[in-house]
Amino acid sequence: MLHYGFNFLWMYAYNQWNPLPKEPDLRELDFIAEEGFNFVRIPVDYSFWTKDYDYTHPNEDILAYLDRYIDACRERGLHACFNLHRAPGYCINWPEREKHNLWRDEEAQEGFQFLWEYFARKYKGISSRELSFDLINEPANIPPSHPCTRDDHQKVIRRTIAAIRAIDPDREIVIDGFDGGGSALPELADAGVIHSGRGYEPFSVSHYKAEWVRGEREWQMPSWPLEENGEVKDIDWIRRYYQPWKDVEAKGVQVHIGEFGCYNKIPNPIALGWLADLMKVFKENRWGYSLWNFRGAFGIADHGRPDTKWEDYKGIRIDREMLEIYKSGMITDK
Repeated sequence: MLHYGFNFLWMYAYNQWNPLPKEPDLRELDFIAEEGFNFVRIPVDYSFWTKDYDYTHPNEDILAYLDRYIDACRERGLHACFNLHRAPGYCINWPEREKHNLWRDEEAQEGFQFLWEYFARKYKGISSRELSFDLINEPANIPPSHPCTRDDHQKVIRRTIAAIRAIDPDREIVIDGFDGGGSALPELADAGVIHSGRGYEPFSVSHYKAEWVRGEREWQMPSWPLEENGEVKDIDWIRRYYQPWKDVEAKGVQVHIGEFGCYNKIPNPIALGWLADLMKVFKENRWGYSLWNFRGAFGIADHGRPDTKWEDYKGIRIDREMLEIYKSGMITDK
């Protein structure tokens, strides 16, 4: 079955102002289930249940939130995909906060493996139809704080897959592409896992004025289609961009787009034109997908982009046009 849905940020980013995870929003889960979606990706930050980089003594009270997330999804027929967004020794956002480097330091690798072994035991009784493990969000080479080669990455991923399967051989496992999720992984085509891509290209469209992106203040307001550096970027450009993923898929790999979306600083008609073309390509490729996020700057609810026509739909303030475009990429046959 193809998986279509949203990222929910209930345990996404630990800080002093956000010391506890959020409870699952049952109304939002009801909404997406009623609209025909079947997938929830749950990116989590291990810092919520860990103190002082002690990776192997998690706070069980905090981990109980994960049980509630998974249970809430299962009750609604939604597949839950549990992802370590911040893991011991690595996060694509502010990696310098980490004491270790997951890709090079044995202590971090042991902590990473410990957590996935822990979750493999904890959730062994839940079918892979209902739960999958997305090992690490958006691996990348980030010098000088967290250098990583593709070989470094492959070793950690293979080691972790083997550790999970030694406990739960049937668990569905997901790995994100390299270079922040965007680059396909032919070197891991034989690993027997789902490969998760991204839908953020062209980046100058999806991340226009995103405050966390270096140099964003110098970017010009994009259009769609886009002419950039003497190249026209349109739906055919998107098709070419995903060719490496199709090449890996041809080796027997299942591809899913785990994240995509458009930040809220460009006019909504531009964002929706780009999104419509992206949906066409995903549908042509018969790929499932998961929007970042449901409610917020990239979502279908309360994203805040200029020139949006809002609708109070099932008790939630929705960009109805965006919702319908988003649903247009779905394939409902088995």
